[in-house]
This record gives sequence, structure tokens and C-alpha cells, in this order.
Amino acid sequence: MDDINPAIGAFVQEAQEILEGLEDLLLDLEDRSDPEQIDAVFRTLHTVKGSGAMFGFGTLARFTHHFEDAFDRVREGRLSIDGRLIDLSLRARDHMIALLNCGGDGPQATALEEAPEAIALLAALFEITGSETSKTTGGNEDTETTAPVQQPGTARRWLIRFVPEVNALRNGMRPDLLIEELGGLGPVDVSADITALPSMDELEPTRGYLGWTIKLETDQPKSAIEAVFIFADDAELAITEEMIAPPAKADPSEVEPSSSNVREKSGESVRVPAAKLDEIMDQLGELVIAQARLCQMASADAELESVVEEIERLVTGLRDATLSIRMLPIEVVFGKFRRVVRDLSTELGKVVTLITEGGETEIDKTVIDRLSEPLVHMIRNSMDHGIESGGARTAAGKPSRGTVRLSARQEGGEVLITIKDDGAGLDAEAIRLKAIERGLLSPEAQPTESELFQLIFAPGFSTAKQVSSVSGRGVGMDAVRSTVDALRGSIEVASRRGTGTRVTLRLPVTLAIIDGLLVRLGNAVFVIPLAAVEECVELDAAERQRESGRTMLCIREHLVPFLDLDEVFGWPPSVESRRRVVIVKFDGQRLGLVVDDILGQNQTVIKTFSQYHRDVPGFAGATILGDGSVALIIDVATLARRALAERIERKPAA
Repeated sequence: MDDINPAIGAFVQEAQEILEGLEDLLLDLEDRSDPEQIDAVFRTLHTVKGSGAMFGFGTLARFTHHFEDAFDRVREGRLSIDGRLIDLSLRARDHMIALLNCGGDGPQATALEEAPEAIALLAALFEITGSETSKTTGGNEDTETTAPVQQPGTARRWLIRFVPEVNALRNGMRPDLLIEELGGLGPVDVSADITALPSMDELEPTRGYLGWTIKLETDQPKSAIEAVFIFADDAELAITEEMIAPPAKADPSEVEPSSSNVREKSGESVRVPAAKLDEIMDQLGELVIAQARLCQMASADAELESVVEEIERLVTGLRDATLSIRMLPIEVVFGKFRRVVRDLSTELGKVVTLITEGGETEIDKTVIDRLSEPLVHMIRNSMDHGIESGGARTAAGKPSRGTVRLSARQEGGEVLITIKDDGAGLDAEAIRLKAIERGLLSPEAQPTESELFQLIFAPGFSTAKQVSSVSGRGVGMDAVRSTVDALRGSIEVASRRGTGTRVTLRLPVTLAIIDGLLVRLGNAVFVIPLAAVEECVELDAAERQRESGRTMLCIREHLVPFLDLDEVFGWPPSVESRRRVVIVKFDGQRLGLVVDDILGQNQTVIKTFSQYHRDVPGFAGATILGDGSVALIIDVATLARRALAERIERKPAA
């Protein structure tokens, strides 16, 4: 669609963002109703209706008109906001998105318009508005709209100067429909400006040469007029207010448009396809690798080294600037869950409030795109299994209204996302018995509570006695684990019986370039993500002569399990006289990785494996070092879980 007409593609993208914002407006109205919020909803609907008709989405425009009609009655005080209106409005908003995704009028849009669900939705809207005679614009059809109520002395006169960009008609703009939409706000007087019209010999049929001067009388605010032209980004637009009854000597035709009202042609932001950002990151990654090689080559040349240092500074600045372009506030994801919690509260018969914090925290767009599904699973799990029914909460001395708190904060190179509820908490004994039943745990094993809580992420694991439409099949939390692993993150779980549960996702701020710790094992070099590293210690000679099966280190009076990487990778035992242990943290657990030597930090550009090697366990990808050699990036998550599983199986019963 975008290839055929970029203007239509731009409309669809803009309309999708507008409708996403509409959901927040409606949910805000349910919490706090005020005239400004109501006007904002009405303007949003009016914009989508008018622009939809202009770009060939007549079916969308017709449906939106009935939705808009309901909020016109709310503005006039003839209809009150209640739960039923919000329910219908949210359903209507979903239907508008479905019509928008049809790409315009056609068989798919017609099928949606005639579907029983759409007919029932329209009937419900007609019932609350008390009328089903409303019509709306669709192309050049006759229009009968509900005109805003004009109170004496409230109307204002506006002088509008509108000159479309010369290629606007070629891109699908319909100035006649924009002017017709202005007529819905009040009486208009339109005159065409033909001063730019060339002679017939010079005229190009596909270019636009006309402008319009429009006088509009309306009680609507200036923002309602601007909303009509919201998709005419490159047009010259000036909107000037006039007195409704100017002095006798004044001539409205002499009033010049104020330059401060002219819309700037260069917007404050630029839309860039995500694929282009990915391409820039790929090229930047190659530049970082080339810079590292150049740095290594220049180590023996003092004059060249100074130039290399300057290049390194520039590359670092370019890296930071490029990464910042990909960063988005996590509120983009958080905002979607207000609707999820509201719908689930109705479905489960529970009263639950969602509280969000830290929405301004920024994270890589790639991470954000993958976050929605795991967070939905976790919120559903908290509301279904964690939050008790109102009666049970009251009996336990809690408020009948439950709370789910969703928060985010940055900590070093990681973003911590926490989902916390004030529900019943996890039953550690029930988890242990279920794990034994599933064969995940031997009856003799005595894992810690923290280790038990990690078992809820095992495939198919669930302690629910009954499967509901929301959860209970043990699929959701497994999906959370898979997504977090793919993002090279970790999960920490804390819970207290009767008080609630807190689940924290630790995710990298970006997936493209990370800081890594270079380690040596034999003649091979590996990379450990620096965000997972806590400290590095020497391996005591006595520990190397441990009894068979002993895999624990005592570090400052704390026992830490460790893995010897040459054993993990099936290599011959190391002959190094001194070895190092890198202490990493994952899922709230500490683990030591034994290596031959630590080479230092390195800016690591992550290269994904080919499709033939993606399933190799223990590695998250590879990178190219300054000397051109390849180093594998260790997947700390996989190794940590392996150590944890071995520790649980080997731990004797008390």
C-alpha cells in the first residue's frame, strides 16, 4: 500500500498512533471526567473521520461518525460518562483499528462493516445516543452531521489561509473534502486564490497551483481547526482569529495572516523505518570493528596513534548518538496494560488497580518490540493466581481492591522491569511437590526458596488446580523465560506468602553493541557480557585439587558454585599454573566461571549465528576482535541454569 501511495501509508501510520492514544484518553475519562478530556476524545474522532474519508477509508469514516456522535452528546451534557459508555467506546476503538488495517474501502472492510459484532456495536451506540439517522461523509456523499450547539456570544470567526504543497494532489490530498469538513464546524465562506496559476502552455496537470482563503464561524477551539489539516503536513497554513463584530472601519479582507501561526514545514521529528536504523547499526558495528583493528595496528606508531585516538573519540560519539536514536521510553509498552488490567478485572470479577512508575526509562526499540507478550503473561498471572478475590482479601484483612505495580529503572547497562502484586504470594511447598511430580526435582533434593521459584518458568509448569480462560496451562511463564533469554536478560523472583510476589526482569539497554570482558581459555578468546560480571578472583590452588564433584568456592564467607569452562566445552584440562574465576550474577544467583586468564574489557559488536548454529547452547553470538579473529560470546543464562540444576540434584537432604 505504501508503495502505491505514500500519503495513504502516512495516514494509516498517523491514524494508528492517534487511536493508540485514544485508548488512554478513554481510560483517563473513566478515572476522571473533565471537559478538556471529553473535547480531546471528540477531536480525535473528528480527525480520524474527516481524514479517513479524504484518503478513501469511507467505511471507517461512517462508523467513526456514530462514535463521534455519542461524544458530541457528552459535550452537550445530554449523555453522561459511565462504565457502559467506556466499554462501548473501547470496543468501537478496536473496531476502528480493524477497519484501518483493511487498507481502505473494499471487500474486507465491507465484511467487517456487515459482521454481527459490528452491527451489535452500532445498535448499542444508537441506543445510548437515541438516534440512528445520522449519516457521515464518505467521498462525495451527502452529509448530515450533528452541528455543535452554538451558544450566544460563544462563536468566533477565523480567517484561514490554506495553500497545499504543489505535489499534494498527486499524493492523494482532497482540498474539497478538507473544506467540507471545516463546514461541519460552522458556516464557511470560501474563495480561491489563482494568482499562482500559470499559462496553459506551462501548466502541469499533476501539480497544484491553487490556494484558498476560508472564513469560518464556529464555537470550536483553534485546535479543532488544526485537526482538520493534521495530515496536510507540507501545506502553508495560517489560522487567524477575528472579532465576531469588528468595528465599522475595519475590513476583514485587509487582515493579514500572522506569521506565528504558519505551520513550520520542517517538523520537529522525522519518521525513519526501523529497517534503516538496523542498517545504520550494522554499518556502525563494522566501523567499531575496523576502529579496533586500526587501534591495534597503530600501537607502534606514535604519530598514527594520535590520529587513531581522535577516530576512536568520533566513533564513540557516533555510536552513542546512533544508539540514542533507537531508544524509546518504556511508557510505550506500559501504556498498553491499562486496558489489559481493566478487561481482566471484568473477566475475573476482581477489582484491580494498575500503577506504573518509571515510564520515562529508555530502552532499545528492539527490546521494546519484544516486551509486550512476556509482560502481558506476567500481569495475567498476577491477576489470576496472585490477586485473591475481593472476599478472600477482606477476610485476610486486606483492601478488597488489589494492586499490580509495574515499574522500570536503569541500573548501569541494564533496565530493571518489576511486576509486583499484593496478592497471596507463591506457595513454595506446592511448587516443590509439583516439580517432583513433573520429574524436575528429586524427592531428596532440598533447593532454596529462590531456586524453587525459578521452577515456575519451566515448560508446562503450573500449580493451578483448574485451567481458566486466562491462565493455568503453564505456557505463559515459559514464554516469558524464552523471550527474556532471547534478549540476553535474566529473571529474579521474590515472594512472601500472604503478602505478594515481585518478579524483576533484567534486560540489556541495547542489543547491538555491549561492553564485554575478554577471557582466555587455552588459545581461544571468549567474551562475557560485562553487565553480568560482579567481580574477578584468583582460583586457589587448593580448590583445583578439590574432591570429585565439589564445585563450590568460598568467597568472603559465602559459597558460590562454579563451572570449569574447559570441562563445560569438553576441552583437555588446563595446564595453567594460575587460573581466574569470573563471578557472574543471574536470576538472583551467583556463579563462578573458571578461565585461564582475563584479558580486559572490549567494546563488543554482537554478530548473530547463522541458521545452522543458532541452536548451539551456551553462546549468545560472536564478535570480531581487533586482530580479525572471532570470539564467541558466552550465554551466561544457559550456564547459570546448568549450574543451578546440578547443584539442586547434588544437594543432599537435611
